[in-house]
Amino acid sequence: MRKIIIVILLLIGSAPLMSQRFIGSVIVGGNLTQVDGDEVYGYKKAGLNAGLAVSVALNKNQSWFLTVEMLFSQKGSHKANYADTMYMKDPNTVNVINWNVRYNRRVKYDLRLNYVEIPVVFHYEDLKTGFAIGAGLCWGRLIYVKEIESGYRLTTDLDSRTFSKNEWSAIGDVKFKLYKNLKLNFRFQYTFVPIRSRDYYSKDGKKNETRQQYNNVLTLRLIYTFNEKYKLNDHYDKKGKRIGTKWIREVK
Repeated sequence: MRKIIIVILLLIGSAPLMSQRFIGSVIVGGNLTQVDGDEVYGYKKAGLNAGLAVSVALNKNQSWFLTVEMLFSQKGSHKANYADTMYMKDPNTVNVINWNVRYNRRVKYDLRLNYVEIPVVFHYEDLKTGFAIGAGLCWGRLIYVKEIESGYRLTTDLDSRTFSKNEWSAIGDVKFKLYKNLKLNFRFQYTFVPIRSRDYYSKDGKKNETRQQYNNVLTLRLIYTFNEKYKLNDHYDKKGKRIGTKWIREVK
């Protein structure tokens, strides 16, 4: 893992010094997430999504790109009120509550999962408009876990083996050019390998079922690129009658 991270950082850091076929980026944005397979529904957990990226053009006219990112990404699940059908009905409750953490009656359920992620995305870009669409895969490493249920902090952490430390997900991605090097990015990400299995119990304490859980993420980000030059579009006028945007990427 360390070798992969070092190589990516070297690529990102040297991108401005390379040919224009390499483009470095700074990324800042946020996630709205939910965990499919729990008792909580809706994209109600907000988190940070930020990091660096390097893109390399795959063809001569630079319309196809391969992008490798290194991100810090926060995911999870949250709800103010829900039916107490989880661990609180587990006969082994005493083993899953962290009694060293104070009870908080205001929090019904909250799960925070922090990851370091390395997405690899292929995308196609329309040179006239700057619109890009892509798809790819992502590997994530879990670095922090916090889970509160019915006011109690649970003993789910990196050493409890409750959650998988490695996350594998698929990505759908679109980008819109706002102005020259500044882009707006929308991303959908879904894990295709479960992040954990969890037992659920009925109100009488009997085991109901075991469910597989998956991260389900919507992301909105701003991307600022380096080593990317722009020129005036010869086919653009102020009345907007011609195709494209005022500034288009210069291809050499």
